[in-house]
Amino acid sequence: MQHTAPLSDMPAAFLAKHSPDAPVLFLAPSVLQATARRFQADFDGLVTYAVKANDRAEVLSNLVAAGITTFDVASPAEVAAVRAVCPQAVLHYNNPVRSEAEVAAGIAAGVASWSVDDPSELAKLADVPRSAEVAVRFALPVKGAAYDFGSKFGAAPELAAELLRKVVEMGFTPSLCFHPGTQCNDPQAWAQYVRAAAGILRAANVSIERMNIGGGFAVDRGFDAPDHRAVFAAVNVALAESFGDDAPTLLCEPGRAMVADAGVLATRIKGMRAEGRTVFLNDGIYGGLPDLRDMGLSGLVDVVGPDGALRRGTATPRIVFGPTCDSLDRLPDGLPLPEDAQTGDYLLFGGMGAYSIAMSTAFNGYGLGRVELVSGLGT
Repeated sequence: MQHTAPLSDMPAAFLAKHSPDAPVLFLAPSVLQATARRFQADFDGLVTYAVKANDRAEVLSNLVAAGITTFDVASPAEVAAVRAVCPQAVLHYNNPVRSEAEVAAGIAAGVASWSVDDPSELAKLADVPRSAEVAVRFALPVKGAAYDFGSKFGAAPELAAELLRKVVEMGFTPSLCFHPGTQCNDPQAWAQYVRAAAGILRAANVSIERMNIGGGFAVDRGFDAPDHRAVFAAVNVALAESFGDDAPTLLCEPGRAMVADAGVLATRIKGMRAEGRTVFLNDGIYGGLPDLRDMGLSGLVDVVGPDGALRRGTATPRIVFGPTCDSLDRLPDGLPLPEDAQTGDYLLFGGMGAYSIAMSTAFNGYGLGRVELVSGLGT
């Protein structure tokens, strides 16, 4: 099952055939489904998908085809996107700050699990059916991620214990959840959270049936390949040491790690200056490339000519601007591109299935809006 039949072309062949002058996100359903099945095979628990990474119907339907039935949503719009593709999907509303209208929308949609990190947010759930699970989100000063989610969300352990007791008093099914931060490649970050969870439960004198170990799983950006199995192994060791026979079942919510590898973003060189040292693309940080601004340059970049042939010249660092009239529309300096790259060539950014089209704007009339399904992602 796929949302629509994929093209037979690889990205480079498609570009040579159609010569698009606007950016294109190529998605490979086969890669997406393989990633989803690998997560489910390797992780000893329930694998859900964090919709924020990419809420396209093509993505959601292919994840359903691969066996994903539970989705982490953060807004009524994401609820609607999931329901449109999979009306029977189980919804976890894990954005811990919601307006009263958003809570009402979640109730109407039959959200099964909610997260909270503050007494005021728990109070907003007064009308939620008591059959629901409420997970208390906690945060620790744990290193190892590209940036820390704990600066925005997550209760300190003492408050988390207090909230757990209140969750039980209100009649909800109690749970715990955490998120070690995006692009985290240190298995011990998860282990520290698991051990802290056991302490919170002891302090609260509450037991739970399951625990959400979050997302944050790293993806390959062309430098160090992540080892998700090492993360899962560290979690299982910490779980056994901290809980023994009373260990809760687990769930995780990968977003980036689920969909990134399934996408390649094709941008085109609009112009070059200063003997090629400065490059202007048809997409930038206001379009499909904001993640490079925040995460740094990717090592997964190929350049192909208008005929689809790979440029093989010696790579030299460039200054790269996006297409808008804002001087801030600039990638981190030093993107290595082949010396024979020319105006009209295409840059293929790998690993861009996540946080590309999901974050693209239409500023200045530019932006990433086109998705093409392909049978594979090779050049």
